[in-house]
Amino acid sequence: MPLLEGEYRKTEKIDGVIYDMSPSPNYLHGIVNNNINTIIKTGLKDSLCLVFMENLDFKYQPEKSDDYVIPDIMIVCDRNKIKGGSYTGVPKFVVETLSPSTAMRDLSSKKDIYETAGVLEYWIVSPKECGVQIYYLNDGRYELVNSYILETDKSDEHYNAETVISLRAFPHIHMTLADIFEDVIVD
Repeated sequence: MPLLEGEYRKTEKIDGVIYDMSPSPNYLHGIVNNNINTIIKTGLKDSLCLVFMENLDFKYQPEKSDDYVIPDIMIVCDRNKIKGGSYTGVPKFVVETLSPSTAMRDLSSKKDIYETAGVLEYWIVSPKECGVQIYYLNDGRYELVNSYILETDKSDEHYNAETVISLRAFPHIHMTLADIFEDVIVD
């Protein structure tokens, strides 16, 4: 379908294939991303690093192609690699928040892209399950180091809402599972 004048469609280009990111995911996706972004932004105050939420293309192999992805959340510290709406450095941290239309790419090809690019920490967040998977890059490969499903019932033996998660490259930035999923209502 052709775009109308002034209309914008978010896309990603992986291995030369363009993926339409429209329509936008549901509102839970935005709530979770905003919660994480807000905590990180506060933690990066007075830092040279910046956090971006769904608004900066990551050109993951600029020397080979014009392929790009748009991470839900990304921390970049090499500001001279930001040009226009793109970043060509290596992010320190990336979050992909699952939605039905992108889950397969987030769990497979985008995970591989971030691993190959050398992104130190990758989170996969599921608003529907209130889940977080945390991968650290070790010897060039991602290792799943933590996997959580939020449990808010204090009487449950698996209660974990107050579990604190710190970012590997920024240990002063931390949040609880309850912080990540604040205002998320699961049916």
